[in-house]
Amino acid sequence: MERDILITGGGLIGSTLALGLAQAGFKVTMLDALPKGTRRKKGFDGRSYAMALATTKMLRTLGLWETLAPNAQPMNAIKVSDGRAGQAPSPFFMHFDHAEIGTEPMGYMIEDRHARIALLEAEAAEPNFEHIPEARVVSQMVEPGRATVTLEDGRELSAPLLIGCDGRASGTAERAGIKRMGWAYGQTALVCALHVEKPHEGVAHQLFLPEGPLAILPLTENRVGVVWTESEANAAGITGLDDEGYLEVLRPRFGDFLGDISLAGERFTYPLGLSLAQSFAADRVALVGDAAHGIHPIAGQGLNAGMRDVAALVEVLSEARQRGEDIGVALVLGRYQQWRRFDTATLALATDTFNRLFSNDIAPVRTLRDLGMGVVNALPGLRRTFIREAAGLTGDLPRLLQGRPLP
Repeated sequence: MERDILITGGGLIGSTLALGLAQAGFKVTMLDALPKGTRRKKGFDGRSYAMALATTKMLRTLGLWETLAPNAQPMNAIKVSDGRAGQAPSPFFMHFDHAEIGTEPMGYMIEDRHARIALLEAEAAEPNFEHIPEARVVSQMVEPGRATVTLEDGRELSAPLLIGCDGRASGTAERAGIKRMGWAYGQTALVCALHVEKPHEGVAHQLFLPEGPLAILPLTENRVGVVWTESEANAAGITGLDDEGYLEVLRPRFGDFLGDISLAGERFTYPLGLSLAQSFAADRVALVGDAAHGIHPIAGQGLNAGMRDVAALVEVLSEARQRGEDIGVALVLGRYQQWRRFDTATLALATDTFNRLFSNDIAPVRTLRDLGMGVVNALPGLRRTFIREAAGLTGDLPRLLQGRPLP
């Protein structure tokens, strides 16, 4: 097969990018380290994604939404408040309702299992797409007009462009000589899904606690996804508890506004930190998603930032091909970097600042941030700006995120 593009990484970002490029007419090979059967597992394991409205517009344009919609939970509102475990939230809060900017939800919650299977089915029907599972890249080199990777089993594959979608510890970036900057937060995200007793009504909650933020995200069947941040030491102790002990620690933080809670899937933990690639491109190499930028999950925008990378890169490469340009040269990849680097650096700075501002219990700081939330909530124009930001509708949006097909 004559390939145009190699993609390392078979996760949600890599798979969406591969599908978008294949539909745009590129011959794409995706190198996935996991066995193919792993991504076809249908059981619910507790993982889910908050997809902004702009991201769901792209999924519609790529033909995925018909499959995803029956299992997607709309997010109709977001409530943001400050508090302490076992106490009522502060009376100062922010309430964002989708009705203030239109009729569509601000986004949807989609379970990992449904997203994986929808992408696999769409890719299987795409003649320009090739999926190689259990493909571990051990080396790469750039030659005139080509990037070549060598797999663990000795196979060599080449294409004019290599794209790394292989996460924060991106081997593609490292082998290309792209350095990273960042730091650890000394925090761990505890992730799970819960059955709740009372209807969540499609409302997402972001509660700021002294140890770190707690996000409660609505899922179908009266379940919620939880992303719960604790210090590394606290998280290690909580992780070692059995399920009932885990829930006993969570309950005073979660509160009783949704009634009783019980686990609905597996429990996961992720160390938290900031990780930014110093460049999103090198000679015949581009980085997308966490391979380019890993941020704090405080605003739930990490995945959506990666989807913006996908939409921007598909558009840049498609336009370059229409002009007869070599898609792997620095001039073309520089357009992608220029489009995405400032936006992601700004988002990284914002999430870093919010985490530092809210992950403490200093009385004067708490008072100022509570008053700040009260001011935002009281000003309709400012509130609508935050709603549009949460929905992914601000900035220089690529065509796919506007729900428009490529020309």
